[in-house]
Amino acid sequence: MPFTYQSGEEIQKGDRVIFHGNPGEIEFVATVLGEDSELDWYVQEYGGGVMISEPKVFGRAFLTQTYQAEDLVFVSRVPNQ
Repeated sequence: MPFTYQSGEEIQKGDRVIFHGNPGEIEFVATVLGEDSELDWYVQEYGGGVMISEPKVFGRAFLTQTYQAEDLVFVSRVPNQ
């Protein structure tokens, strides 16, 4: 199941975002068990989600219902991620 922004754009690792008014980056997207053993825990515990990184203000945040996250705004995508 892909995770999306409210705009409908699919969330991908490396995306530049604004979260609660602060610039950040999508650190990882956990969607499928077995796809990445380091991310399996997030899939088992929460059914998947995305980790947002912004070290200056809030550090990291894990979201499971991104399509409802009004404070998560897609800014740009880094090519070849």
